[in-house]
Amino acid sequence: MLRAMFDAAVAAADPLRRVPEFLPARPGGRVVVVGAGKGSARMAQAVERSWDGPLSGLVVTRYGHAVPCSRVEIVQAAHPVPDAAGRRAARRILELVSGLGADDLVLALISGGGSALLALPAPGITLADKQAISTALLRSGAPIGAMNLVRKHLSAIKGGRLAAAAFPAATVGLLISDVPGDDPAAIASGPTVAEASTPAQALAVLVARGVPVPPAVRAHLESTPGCPGPDDPRLARVTNHVIATPQQSLQAAAAVARRAGVTPVILSDSLEGEAREVGIVLAGIARQVRRHGQPAQAPCVLLSGGETTVTVRGAGRGGRNVELLLSLALALREVPRVHAIACDTDGVDGVEEVAGALVGPDTLRRAERLGMDAAAALADNDGHGFFAALGDQVVTGPTLTNVNDFRAVLIA
Repeated sequence: MLRAMFDAAVAAADPLRRVPEFLPARPGGRVVVVGAGKGSARMAQAVERSWDGPLSGLVVTRYGHAVPCSRVEIVQAAHPVPDAAGRRAARRILELVSGLGADDLVLALISGGGSALLALPAPGITLADKQAISTALLRSGAPIGAMNLVRKHLSAIKGGRLAAAAFPAATVGLLISDVPGDDPAAIASGPTVAEASTPAQALAVLVARGVPVPPAVRAHLESTPGCPGPDDPRLARVTNHVIATPQQSLQAAAAVARRAGVTPVILSDSLEGEAREVGIVLAGIARQVRRHGQPAQAPCVLLSGGETTVTVRGAGRGGRNVELLLSLALALREVPRVHAIACDTDGVDGVEEVAGALVGPDTLRRAERLGMDAAAALADNDGHGFFAALGDQVVTGPTLTNVNDFRAVLIA
């Protein structure tokens, strides 16, 4: 049942389902489709299947996440650390929307992962600078909001700059949310959304996280006027629609539970914090159900979404879902009949081509029989190695969407 709930959560955010009802009316002029993210190719495919007029364009997605399209070019690039392919794609996207007229329409297809894929550094900043900063922020455990704040102010295309470049054409953004709170400005660092933060705040994030700041980056952040703000007239013709959210996916999973006679409890669609700490909290709630029947009587399932973080201190490669599950399993050592799944809805947990994993009451026993120490694996940030050895990984391949993490704790 746990895997069925995860599959339902992913299906609820499928662009083929979500895109068609949000397509705008045909304009008098051209239609240029651009986009970025792990779901952007599937979104372009959905547009092509539903649009009743001519269109052209380009979207950039993560390596391995491309799908066939006939009118929109699909380019692949690196995520989560940007590469030269992403820089080239972002430059081409900016060129495609520049010079359009008032009768033209830019259809921007934006999903999670787009921030790293739209890798066009601001003038004076190199791609190597952005790569070093992205890597350091990822390892620091910085929340996604802080990472995207920095990315916006080091970019020539994010933080509303894509829509500003398209003016006077109208821009319609279709956004799949992978961020807590579903703030359009935070999804892929808001290439079509006005930005209220300042470059000084971005610099403060780097300093607070102990990230080395190259001289060119510091000079830029201390001198740039910042992103287009809410009063920028170039953003007057922008409309953004959040077409898929973590909450919708949690509700789809809840429907699966109800059909199976299990009470669903949606705790939150936006849990954040260190993955191992969130695992301990979820274990505590499961214990509460076992002992006191609150917040629901068993059988019930605790559902949550959001984006936790991992501060990588060991030799492992992180992965917030597997780190959370290791912590949960250790905290539940003496609690029977509790099973859990934690996966990223894009099919990639951290930098591994693995969505996540499953745990049950026998997870630690089975690991001990194989000579594995779960606590040591957690200390080493090696959740992927641990669950691979047990054969408990969840491998989906690219799901072609992204509404962030999905977690379900089943108290049977």
